[in-house]
Amino acid sequence: MLRPAVERHFEIIGEALTRLKRRDPSLTESIHDHVQIIAFRNVLIHCYDTIDDRRVWDAIEHSLPALLREVEALLRESDQSL
Repeated sequence: MLRPAVERHFEIIGEALTRLKRRDPSLTESIHDHVQIIAFRNVLIHCYDTIDDRRVWDAIEHSLPALLREVEALLRESDQSL
């Protein structure tokens, strides 16, 4: 049950970035790996039968913490501009 839940959350993150890219491309550009995150979401959705668990784990260990820092920084900037 854990694996599908983790993959689903990555799908949601990738979809959110896809929608953000349509609404505000310049804001999306401030997220360093947005292209790779969206591509990872597409792999999870469309190539689910070939997903390498190591790739998912690598995203958890390396990409997710960096994404969290970037999003938190954007939220702080947004709060300061209000």
